[in-house]
Amino acid sequence: MSEPTAVRLDVYKTYKLYVGGKFPRSESGRVYEVTDRKTGEWLANAPHGTRKDTRDAVAAARKAVGGWSGATAYNRGQILYRAAEMLQGRREQYTAEVAAAEGLSAKKAAPLVDAAVDRLVWYAGWTDKVAQIAGAANPVAGPYFNLSTPEPTGVVGIVAPQDGTGFSLLGLVSVVAPVIATGNTAVVALAPGAPLPGLSFGEVLATSDLPGGVVNLLSGETADIAPTLASHADVNALDLTGVVDEEGPASAKALETAAAETLKRLRHPEPGTDWTAAPGTDRLLGFIETKTVWHPMGI
Repeated sequence: MSEPTAVRLDVYKTYKLYVGGKFPRSESGRVYEVTDRKTGEWLANAPHGTRKDTRDAVAAARKAVGGWSGATAYNRGQILYRAAEMLQGRREQYTAEVAAAEGLSAKKAAPLVDAAVDRLVWYAGWTDKVAQIAGAANPVAGPYFNLSTPEPTGVVGIVAPQDGTGFSLLGLVSVVAPVIATGNTAVVALAPGAPLPGLSFGEVLATSDLPGGVVNLLSGETADIAPTLASHADVNALDLTGVVDEEGPASAKALETAAAETLKRLRHPEPGTDWTAAPGTDRLLGFIETKTVWHPMGI
């Protein structure tokens, strides 16, 4: 009599938030189902981030500002390049996740992952060059040197892309990389319907020597996370690129009104963006401040 054949059960991935360099579950303990965009098949349970999770992420981002903004631009570039290496090494995994998130074939998803790798390398190359286009030696009437240099704004809240070509990973990289390249830290509300590539991107960042708290990734309802970012007094800027709601607490109008109370720097929604298009320097320059120094000549 033959022995029964053992049945092996798959080990399903447990997706978690990425906050302060760690992978916590949501403080609420809640999750929600994420499905394949094309087939509707169940993919995983994503953590349902809350306002408390968002406040914890802002605290982690604030704690990380000093060390990250004080790092050399060359070091920040090395870390972004390392993230590109890690993403490239897990290309097959991310191709599958992007395909499911965006309802694409693997053949169409793979170039989007490659573009995300290239995007990280592109911004890595800008870290020690942005000061040359954003800074200046200013002509003044008097015996002084007058020098303007860019500095990071601080903590940036980001509503990640929720539509457009390549939004789930390439779009996420396109909004996060320029923010941290210039020395800011970030708290990101991921696309609610396609959070898995973004949550997995936290694993890339965690293995890229990026200090904990520099990037914090939250899945869940945008209506829970974005208003907290907009009204939080310790968030210095708000990138509303991924806002799609026309009404309610997560609409652009509501978020802009909340942000105005604490005088945040704003970037407005950009629905339907083709994230495969070549980037420019506008995102690098969007969340920096200019410091001008006067120094007497000859001293």
